[in-house]
Amino acid sequence: MSKVRFDHCVVHVSDWARSNAFYANVLFAEVIPNKAGFVYRFGDNQLNLHGPGLTPTPIASIPVPPGGSDLCFEWSGPVAEAANHLAEQNVAIELGPVRRLGAKGFGMSVYFRDPDGTLLEFISYESVD
Repeated sequence: MSKVRFDHCVVHVSDWARSNAFYANVLFAEVIPNKAGFVYRFGDNQLNLHGPGLTPTPIASIPVPPGGSDLCFEWSGPVAEAANHLAEQNVAIELGPVRRLGAKGFGMSVYFRDPDGTLLEFISYESVD
């Protein structure tokens, strides 16, 4: 067992209300107010957000602009369910389903974007051919 475990990462957003609605409805995030901004929780994983009105310290040497990130989330269930969920939320699939290597081995993925253009991925480890 490793002494190090991933806790959170940071993405930049340009519009709190738009991003909060997207991550809550599309990614089922728990939206939690944090000072002048928000964090998104997914069980015991978290996205910290940098956005309008925040001046976080410390900050990365070269901050990633809104839309400059690439994140993958595990989907519990077949990838077809993930694709159907995206369609129900009017979110376009950019690529997929395609076979990809994730943290648990090979899975099937669909790629899409948040309102700022951040590349997002749902990977399912069920029924991988």
